[in-house]
Amino acid sequence: MKVCTDACVLGATAELAEASRILDIGTGTGLLALMAAQRNPTALIEAVELEPEAAEQARANAGRSPWPDRVRIHPLSLADYAATLPLPFDHILCNPPFFRASLRSPDAARTTARHTAADTLSFGELAGFAAQFLTAAGKLTVLLPPPEMQHFEREAARAGLYPEARLVVCHRPGSKPLRHISRFSRQAKTAQQCTLPMHEATSEAYTPEFRALLQDFYLAF
Repeated sequence: MKVCTDACVLGATAELAEASRILDIGTGTGLLALMAAQRNPTALIEAVELEPEAAEQARANAGRSPWPDRVRIHPLSLADYAATLPLPFDHILCNPPFFRASLRSPDAARTTARHTAADTLSFGELAGFAAQFLTAAGKLTVLLPPPEMQHFEREAARAGLYPEARLVVCHRPGSKPLRHISRFSRQAKTAQQCTLPMHEATSEAYTPEFRALLQDFYLAF
């Protein structure tokens, strides 16, 4: 679970310009935390990671980055991190475990990263944490496949958070949605929706929209 395309899209599209405190939940190797540091030159970024080896790699990556003083890695579960009573955040990012009913990987770390479980991170726990630790105007941006996003939206609504914008990521124009990247706030409103096809309709070439979005992060662009 090093770097995946949809997580890069999340990191590139989240509205972080006005945030002074950002949290990345389940940071893995630190991808979203480092993208947040690159995009916002003054924000303080906290990152939580349960899996010890991933947390150590995230800490090493942050230490080698241009922003070692602004990115802090916490090798904790979300519940243990909540117990430290962190200051409120302006924006919380999360690419949570999502395969609630599919086959599990024989690799335990990969299973933890990709599957929800009572002892890792449930949608209800994530929504409840965000409701507790976001500022009054704070935002939560989450990446999930469409069916799981519907489930998460129900959990978020119970916690008082509602979608205000949704990016539908698909392989080609008009193809089946692969992921939803949704931004939540405390105000119930009709969510604005737009679509990002990654590849051209008749080739594997990246679309101009995708290239423009990721050009600051992909060396190939």
